[in-house]
Amino acid sequence: MVDVMLVLLIIFMVITPMLSKGVSVDLVKTQHPIAMQAADKSDAVLVAVTHDGKTYLGSNQILPEDLPPKVKDLLSNKLDKTVFVKADSRARYEKVVEVVDNLRAAGVDQLGLLTEQMQEKGKPAADAAGSTPAPSK
Repeated sequence: MVDVMLVLLIIFMVITPMLSKGVSVDLVKTQHPIAMQAADKSDAVLVAVTHDGKTYLGSNQILPEDLPPKVKDLLSNKLDKTVFVKADSRARYEKVVEVVDNLRAAGVDQLGLLTEQMQEKGKPAADAAGSTPAPSK
């Protein structure tokens, strides 16, 4: 019985990191995030900016200048043309703006900025990730 449990534990430990979508970043913490369940869908378009300024489309590293044609292709057959941006809290603002500008050049009108719920003092950490929608032009 213990052998089976150990095997299941090892399998779970190996598979769990593969379940995360895209690149892992330390999201900005906000007090009042807005939950966006569409960001958790398997076909959601996610762009990540890491703390060292690298840009990822899904889990593939890409130059910000190369985003417009690739994002246009991804959104061409979708009804929901929202792109979600998750930026590391230590990323340079300049890099995040460059990504947003390139997404706007791709014709993206709906942009979701993914954030995390700020932990309040004296309360346990909630597992509620949310986002703040970016205003449309």
